[in-house]
Amino acid sequence: MNILKAICAATALLTSFSAARAAEPSTDFTPKPASPATIAAQAQMQASLPVDDGRDEDFAHRGFIATPKETLIRHKDGHVVWDIAQQDWIKGDAPSTVNPSLWRHMKLLKEHGLYKVTEGVWQVRGLDAANMLIVSGKTGWIVIDPLMSTETAGAAMALVNEYLGKRPISAVIYGHSHPDHFGGVRALFAPGDSLPPIIAPDAMVKEAGSEFVIAGNAESRRAAFQFGVGLKPGPQGYVGAGIVVASAKGSTVTLIQPTDSIKTTGETRDIDGVRFEFQMVPETEAPSEMNFYLPEQRTLYVSEDTTCTMHNVQTPRGALVRDANKWAGYITEQIGLYGDKVESLVTGHCWPRFGNAAIKNYLGLQRDNYKFIHDQTVRLLNKGETPTEIAEELKRPDAIANEWSNRGYYGTVRHNAKGVYQRYIGWWDGIPAHLNLYPPIEQGKRYVKAMGGAGNVIREAKAAMGKGDYRWSAELLNHLVFADPSNIKAKALLADSYEQMGYQTESAIWRNIYLVGANELRGVAAVKLSMASPDMVTAMPTESFLDLIATRLNPEKIGDRTMTLVIDDSDAADHSLLSLKNSVLVPEIGKSITVPTASVSGNRMQLVGLFVAKMPLEKLEAAGLKVTGDRAALAALLAAIEPPPADYPIVTP
Repeated sequence: MNILKAICAATALLTSFSAARAAEPSTDFTPKPASPATIAAQAQMQASLPVDDGRDEDFAHRGFIATPKETLIRHKDGHVVWDIAQQDWIKGDAPSTVNPSLWRHMKLLKEHGLYKVTEGVWQVRGLDAANMLIVSGKTGWIVIDPLMSTETAGAAMALVNEYLGKRPISAVIYGHSHPDHFGGVRALFAPGDSLPPIIAPDAMVKEAGSEFVIAGNAESRRAAFQFGVGLKPGPQGYVGAGIVVASAKGSTVTLIQPTDSIKTTGETRDIDGVRFEFQMVPETEAPSEMNFYLPEQRTLYVSEDTTCTMHNVQTPRGALVRDANKWAGYITEQIGLYGDKVESLVTGHCWPRFGNAAIKNYLGLQRDNYKFIHDQTVRLLNKGETPTEIAEELKRPDAIANEWSNRGYYGTVRHNAKGVYQRYIGWWDGIPAHLNLYPPIEQGKRYVKAMGGAGNVIREAKAAMGKGDYRWSAELLNHLVFADPSNIKAKALLADSYEQMGYQTESAIWRNIYLVGANELRGVAAVKLSMASPDMVTAMPTESFLDLIATRLNPEKIGDRTMTLVIDDSDAADHSLLSLKNSVLVPEIGKSITVPTASVSGNRMQLVGLFVAKMPLEKLEAAGLKVTGDRAALAALLAAIEPPPADYPIVTP
C-alpha cells in the first residue's frame, strides 16, 4: 500500500455505508407513515405559507442550456459518486411526510445543468453540493468554485466544453475555505500542465485545515447527520440539505495551493481581460471568505453570504460560531458598494437573482434577518433569558419571516439564536443547576429511577406521542435509551418520535438529523465519513499539522515520559521542535536543538503517513523518511498518538 492510499484508509476519506441491521424485532423498527398529528401540522404549515409569486421559479429556470445526458458520475473504480437525477422524483404536491415549505424549496433547488447568467457568465448547478461559476476570459475559462470532487468537477467542465466550446483554464478562484468550493480543482488540469493563477481569500488553506482537519473527525461524524448521509431519497427519507441537493459519495477531494491571496476589500484584479473587484467577508459563513463584483457584466458573486435560505450562524455539524453582526454588516457594505449597479447576483449554492430592484430587496431582507436575530438575542440575553428561552420566544417581523429566502431550510432561528448566545457568553445558560450536570448515562439512570422505572417512562412517552408531543416523548425516551441501551422498545419509540419530528420540520438539515438518528436507533450502522483529504492535510500550515498531532495524544498511554523531537518538513522547508512533558506536546515552529531525543525528516506526505495514517516506520523509511536518535522513544510516542473512531455513537451511549 502506498502512502497516499494509507492516508485515505486511515482517515476514512472514502465515504462508506452499511445497512446492516441489529438482530432485533423488525416489527418495532420499520419506518412509519405520517401520524395524524404530523398530517395536521403539515396542513397548518401549508395554510401559513406566504404567497408564491412565481419569481423564484422563474429565476431557478432562467438561462437553462442543457444538462448531461449521462446522469451517473462515477469514481474511477466504477462506483457512483453523484446521480444528477437523484432528486427528479420531487414534483407535484408535498407528501404528508415532508414539510410543504421544504418541499416547495427542494422542487426549485433540485434543478440541474448549465445555465447562462448574463453575457460571459454561466453557472453549473446540481452536479455537486455547490455551484461552479464560469466567466469567459480573453483566452480561456475563469473557473470559480470547482466543486467538491474531481469526478463532479470533471463532469461539469465536460458540460461547459460541450455547449460553450473547449477552452483552456486561464484562472481559478476559490470563494472560501470549505471543500465543496475547491475540492474538484485537480480535474481542471492534466498531469504536468502548467498552472494558471489560483486566487483565494487570505488564509484560506490555514482555515480549511483548522476547520476540517483538527476537529474534522467529530465534524465529519456530525456532518453525516446534518447532510443525511446514508438516507435513501424518498418521501420518508432524504429530500435534500437546504442549500444542497446531496453530498458526493466516495469522491476524490483535492486542493491546489493558491498563488495569489486577496487580503482587503477594494482590491482588484484584471484576470484574463476581465475586471474583478473583491470584497473580503471573513467570519461570516466561513472564517476565510470573499465576494467579488464584475463591473462589465454588472454581476455580483456573494459566495454564501446570502443564499436561497437562512444560513447557519452556528452549524449543527460543528464549527466556530460565526459573527452574525459582522455578517449583516458585510451585506450592508455590499448594498453600498454595488446595490445601484448590480443586475445579476450569483451564489455558491442555489439559483441566481436578476434585476436591480429584486436584488436590492433580497440583500436588504437577508441583512435584516441576520441583524434581527443578532440584536434581539443580545437584547434578551441581557435580560437574563437562557438560550433555550430565547430560541422559543424569538419571532421575526412578517416582512423578514415571509421572504422565502429567509426561511429556515438550512439555518433556523432557533439554533442560530443559540449560536449568537454562545458567541457572546458561552455554553452555560447561567442556571446554577446546569453548571455541573451529570453526563447523559448518569442523567438517564436518575431520571428513569425518579419516574418509577422504564415502564412508566414508556407509558408517559406513548401518551405524549398520542398527543403529537414528539419533543417531550423524545426527551423522555432519550433518557431511557442512555440509561439502558438494551431496551428495544425505548429505542423503537424514540426512533418513531425522531421520525415524526423529521417529517414536520421545515429545516432540511433538522430533518436529516432526526431521520439519521432514527435509522441508527433502528440498527442501521453509522456512516464513516471524512470531510478532509490528503491534499488538505498535506497543505496545512506546519503549526496546524503539529496541533493535529498534539490533539491525538493519549495521556494514559504516554504516561510521564518526556522527550524532544525535531521534525524537518522538506515540503514546508522548515523544522520544528515537539517537546513532550506532562502528557502535553508543545510545538515550536522554526526551533531546533542540538541533541533531541529523536529527529524525523521527510516530505509532508511521509510525515502524515507516520503521525496520522500510522503507517509502519520501516515502510516510510524505505520511501525516504529519515529517523535518527532514540527509536524506542519515538515508537512510544507514535503508539500513544491515536486516530479517533470515525463512527462513534451519538444516539446511544
